[in-house]
Amino acid sequence: MEESVLRVASVPASHVYVRHLSHPNGIEPVVRLADPIPADNRKVPGGWWPPLMLEPGWIAEHHDEFDVFHVHFGFDAVTTKDLVELIDELRRHRKPLVYTVHDLRNPHHPDPGVHEDQLDLLTSAAHTLITLTPGAAHAVQQRWGREAQVLPHPHVLSSERIKRARARQQDFVVGVHVKSLRANMDPLAILDTLAETVSALPGAVLQIDVHDEIFDPDNHWFAPDVGRALLAYGHRDRVRVRVHPYFTDAQLWDYLDSLAVSVLPYRFGSHSGWLEACHDLGTEVIAPNCGFYGEQRPCELFELNESRFEPETLQRAVTTAHRRWSAGISAPRASWAQRRNERVALSRAHAELYREAVA
Repeated sequence: MEESVLRVASVPASHVYVRHLSHPNGIEPVVRLADPIPADNRKVPGGWWPPLMLEPGWIAEHHDEFDVFHVHFGFDAVTTKDLVELIDELRRHRKPLVYTVHDLRNPHHPDPGVHEDQLDLLTSAAHTLITLTPGAAHAVQQRWGREAQVLPHPHVLSSERIKRARARQQDFVVGVHVKSLRANMDPLAILDTLAETVSALPGAVLQIDVHDEIFDPDNHWFAPDVGRALLAYGHRDRVRVRVHPYFTDAQLWDYLDSLAVSVLPYRFGSHSGWLEACHDLGTEVIAPNCGFYGEQRPCELFELNESRFEPETLQRAVTTAHRRWSAGISAPRASWAQRRNERVALSRAHAELYREAVA
């Protein structure tokens, strides 16, 4: 294999995180295989689903097409037995495994058991481990005795969108987007506190967004009781509730740009692409202290985890953000120059780790 060409099978390749690991000018010795497209053409936010590269037999059939196998997301689509077979197949064909530990706890799983079993397999079998924050790297070291390279999350938005001037805001809008109520979300735990806090702040509004599929009886995410509870907040002073389909990317960026603050109602989690998008736009984030969000990007933290919520910490975070907003102090925002330099460094770091793994 020529050193100038490193063929990487990324799982997935189409996710924005993976796409933005490449050099912005394309001048790097890494070629990432395109995601195989499932027969039903199904996609989820972040890529084709399920990731066919993880299916039994794919490596045996395609091992001559790549030099490194890099797992990011999507392995929750296969069984632990499938992962054992995949790892055995990689070893049989002498293909190194690289694994980026994005989630120490899967935000879609109420029970962590299966994800923990799969983490045990991947972290033990990987030649190289990567993660996004020092805290996550420390957790990996404590649990598995493995060193993980710490490389930051790349930008989420396009360079053109990052360069665009921020929208002018007349109100201090505190946003809580509960999406489709995935397993780690508990908006009802925090909304009373937010509504009370916002009502006492000049110019403040609480905006709650939720996907309409939670009201669809035929949908996997059907949750009518929570839906009714969310709608009831719309009767409160200075609270508005919006029910709508999934935003397109452009709609999501406009939504985030319209907020002064985005509050993440997570009981558990590790890292966040949502946080990165807010950093691209200059939208302040108030995040729970259950993960490594405070290490990932600048944000206010409050105490929320699976066993505890401290309302005073959320009230303090919102009040602090409002004080800065009232004083005309902008939230930290990435410039394209910063994001571009970060992306160049990420592309070089990944190429070097791939090269070491192949060697």
